[in-house]
Amino acid sequence: MTERIPRARPAGGIVDFEVVLPSSAVDVHELHASSGVPVADILAITHTERFPALDEDETAWELAAAAGRTVLERTGTDPDTVGLVLYAGSGEWDLPFWSPAAKVADVLGIRHAHCFEVANFCNGGMTAVRTALAELALGGAPHALVLIGDRLSRLVDHEDPESRALFNFGDAPAALLLGREDCLFDVVASSARTDPSWADYYSGDVEDDRVLMRRRGRRQGLGDAYLENFPARVDDVLTDLGKDIADVDRFLINQGDKGMHEKLLARLGIPPEKSVFNYHRYGHMGGSDPFLALGDLRAEGRLRTGDLVLVAASGMGFSWSVTALEYRGR
Repeated sequence: MTERIPRARPAGGIVDFEVVLPSSAVDVHELHASSGVPVADILAITHTERFPALDEDETAWELAAAAGRTVLERTGTDPDTVGLVLYAGSGEWDLPFWSPAAKVADVLGIRHAHCFEVANFCNGGMTAVRTALAELALGGAPHALVLIGDRLSRLVDHEDPESRALFNFGDAPAALLLGREDCLFDVVASSARTDPSWADYYSGDVEDDRVLMRRRGRRQGLGDAYLENFPARVDDVLTDLGKDIADVDRFLINQGDKGMHEKLLARLGIPPEKSVFNYHRYGHMGGSDPFLALGDLRAEGRLRTGDLVLVAASGMGFSWSVTALEYRGR
């Protein structure tokens, strides 16, 4: 049996966050027309007839920059106090061979930060949070800015019936301001793991100057891998915190597969009412899914000071993470 390695507690958390929805949308009737897949079959994946997606003239980095400007202005944060800017997602940015993190920093007047990208697909946002908090713990500037700027809808071949499982991929760039104090959510524990045996399950093709996601082969068992890895990560963070599943007040997850969401809650013994189901409003918004849910919970007054919120995220590769947040309120 492999010896469990204790993890150091993160220092700091999320001071504020903002999600920006694009101006356009994916429509299931257009998906039906382009792919030939019956509307009912598409709705079984999307659970909604329309969901947000980038317009052809929109760029993810510009919307992420708008979200970043909002959190800096709303919190009164001086850009000179931001020492790290991370841009998270799949690694397929709006332009090839450039740094969207640096571009956003330039637009926002952040002049003294280290700017770079974190590619871990839909787990990229939470991976960037872990990375940024580790950097903040080393000292230096008091703040970091994490941007989630994927363009998932542009990576799906909507003419390919074999890509139907990805037809719910939409876009919602976001920004998270991280700090060591005065946090809205303290990050109190985190656990992540990659099973590299799934590395080749998806990969991309370049067609007509577009990068398109493709499923490779027909290997079975990915659903079982989700139901094995997420509970293991939950166990890690609860063990670190000295808590059990009954202490979890909210459990949020990437909204990629409603059936998997429901199975995971049942496996963990978490009532559905402790989670958020946004499938009827959005598609799969990548790494921004949990922050859309957190925004709803706050706006509706459904969070109390001290609530323990577990955020589960996954990404191709395949990687799984669970991050524990404690709501401090403001």
